[in-house]
Amino acid sequence: MTKRRLCFIEEGYGGFRIKKGTAIKGVKSPVILASVSPRRIALLKQWGLKFKIIPSHIKEHTLLKKPSFIVKELALRKAESVAKKLKEGLVIGADTIVVLKGHIIGKPADELHSREILKKLNGSFHKVYTGIAVIDSKTNQKKVDYEVSRVKMRKLSDTEINKLAGKHMDKAGAYAVQEKDDAFVEKIFGDYYNVVGLPYKKTKKLLKYFNIKLK
Repeated sequence: MTKRRLCFIEEGYGGFRIKKGTAIKGVKSPVILASVSPRRIALLKQWGLKFKIIPSHIKEHTLLKKPSFIVKELALRKAESVAKKLKEGLVIGADTIVVLKGHIIGKPADELHSREILKKLNGSFHKVYTGIAVIDSKTNQKKVDYEVSRVKMRKLSDTEINKLAGKHMDKAGAYAVQEKDDAFVEKIFGDYYNVVGLPYKKTKKLLKYFNIKLK
């Protein structure tokens, strides 16, 4: 199988047209993950992808209001920020947000903020959105998509919230879902991996479009 360069940028869109992408043939290049998210790194390894890490740095600010547009725009901007520096390769961007009763919840600023977020989410139903963007940096052809899952949170006591606050400062919503004995999440409706930080089906679909296969 011909190897291709793949770049992954962590962590959206709205209103522009996306061109159909094409694969890069005959290029022996490494896969690059531009994210330091431990969960995304673990997922890509689990899905059989070999890669190196080159973080991307953009300001996560947008004027968009619709959650699906926000995550797609931010994912695309992060992918573009790295793609423009490369002569060839595929760049993938991803961004995740939590939405509770129409209000967007991002990453906590500090432990106090983490505790406030967990109290808001405590016992709630909320949604988790993740945007995915893939850019062929050689042709500038792009594909963008998103996934949304619904999450039912457990009802925790103040003591439990205080104990768990500050443990997941790098996660939107200040919590991280676990496969077993989850302290926060009671049930997930939709793609489990989307709540972890990277939706499997949508990621696999976009990579397949560029002739990259996951397990």
